[in-house]
Amino acid sequence: MNMHDAQSLTIAELREFASFAPCEQRYIKRSLDVGLGRADAIRLWARDAEELCSIRLQYDVYQDLRRLRGITPDEMSLDGLEDYMGRLLRMTAFDLGQERLNGFSSYRFLYERLLGPDIRPWLPAAFCGASALPQLRPERRKLLLQSLSEAAATAPGWSARAPSFYPEFVEAEAA
Repeated sequence: MNMHDAQSLTIAELREFASFAPCEQRYIKRSLDVGLGRADAIRLWARDAEELCSIRLQYDVYQDLRRLRGITPDEMSLDGLEDYMGRLLRMTAFDLGQERLNGFSSYRFLYERLLGPDIRPWLPAAFCGASALPQLRPERRKLLLQSLSEAAATAPGWSARAPSFYPEFVEAEAA
C-alpha cells in the first residue's frame, strides 16, 4: 500500500469516528484506555460514582482480551468456538449494556482496535447475539439489531488491514 492510500484510509477512519455521537466517541476512547492499558481510565473518565463502578467492572470484563488476542478460531471449524465466542459475547454484552454504543458501526470500530483485524468476521455474530439478549431493554435491542446492515451481516470477506487511527483523551485546554 502506498503512502497516499494509507493516508486516505486514515482519513476515512477519522471521518467515521467523527460521525459517531459524542457519547459513543467518549466511550470508545475510554474503552481503548481500559482495553489497551493506555492510561488510568478511572482517573481520566470517571465523572461520578456510577461511572467509577462501570469502569472498574469494565477492567474486569476486559480481562478476556488477553485470551482473545491472537487466537481467532478457524472460520471453517467449530473447534474452540464456544470459548472464543462466549468470551467475545460476554464483552460485547457488557459494552452494549452500557448504552453508549448506538449501533454496529461504533461497536465494530471499537472492537477492531481492541482485538485487531482478525476479529472482523466474528463481529456480526457477537453483535447480533449480544443485541438479542434479554438483559437489554426491548427498544434498545431493536435499535441495535436494526443498525446492522445486510452488507455487514453477509460480507463475503473482510479486510486484513489493521486500523491506523486510535482516538485518545485530549485535555480540554489542549483541544
